[in-house]
Amino acid sequence: MSQKQILNTDQAPAAIGPYNQSVKAGNTLYVSGQIPLIPGSMELVTSGVADETHQVLKNVQAILNNADYTFEDVVKATIFISDMGDFATINEVYAQYFTANQPARECVAVKTLPKNVNVEISVIAWKA
Repeated sequence: MSQKQILNTDQAPAAIGPYNQSVKAGNTLYVSGQIPLIPGSMELVTSGVADETHQVLKNVQAILNNADYTFEDVVKATIFISDMGDFATINEVYAQYFTANQPARECVAVKTLPKNVNVEISVIAWKA
């Protein structure tokens, strides 16, 4: 039996390319980058970077929950933003979800993100 499992949920946006929402390998869950798409309708949240970040983290949470993980199990987070001027707002929202045992993290400003969104977040989670 393979240690690699593909895990997807309809509680998060469907993949918009040749990838899966998450892959579990052993005790580690790798969650693909999430953008502010609303599950089901696949509409983008465009009402500001705070609202976008909330939607991104709700999507991440749905994927984690589907695999029986929580934000406390996240060991690494990567944040991509289109404007470093939005860092403080994104960080404020991020802190509402990662309230204990915060993971290692980096935040990188990039020229463009998929669908021209302002924020994308991917995580790696682990638990015994």
